[in-house]
Amino acid sequence: MSKPHPLRAATAIFVTLVAAADCGGKGVDDENSARRAYLGLDASVDRGINLRMAGFNAAKNASIPPQTGSGSASGTMTVSGKVDQGASANKEMRLQDALAGYSDGPVETSYHITYDTDPAALPELDLSLRNIPNGTFTGSLIGKFNMSGDLEGAVTLTLSLAGKIQAVMGKTDAIERTPGSTTITGTADSDYGSYDVNLTR
Repeated sequence: MSKPHPLRAATAIFVTLVAAADCGGKGVDDENSARRAYLGLDASVDRGINLRMAGFNAAKNASIPPQTGSGSASGTMTVSGKVDQGASANKEMRLQDALAGYSDGPVETSYHITYDTDPAALPELDLSLRNIPNGTFTGSLIGKFNMSGDLEGAVTLTLSLAGKIQAVMGKTDAIERTPGSTTITGTADSDYGSYDVNLTR
């Protein structure tokens, strides 16, 4: 049996390496892309928590009036759901996120990613409020966000949230987050790999 020509063998190896590099991280761990898949949503996590607090303040019954915010660059985020009623200082909120053409602008200067959610499988953000109005909150954000643009596919967030709440100045029946007290931990999983999230806001 004849041996393959050295030049042909080297060329075959080079073509294989180039093909692998052109995959753009699909199905292959790509630490930078995995991080960017989350960073494009990072501001939306903050915005979502704030919209949930606004929904709590606006609720007149168990259903929270839909709260909508705009992405810094394009699209919208709409939060809706339910909250416990009654006079208790502890409340449970069961809410959902809907993103449409959402973007907060370039990630790391030059990466443009737009996010959408499936209306039939909206991400869920649940919050437990304790000792309202000057107490604490814990919660989770779990769900899939579809990406288009410089990254494609889906990123699934599995996040835990915790922080302090306080009364809105001048109001006796409204709350807000205490600045600097919120921790966000968990993972963002995509075709590019898993990114560990550990932030304090």
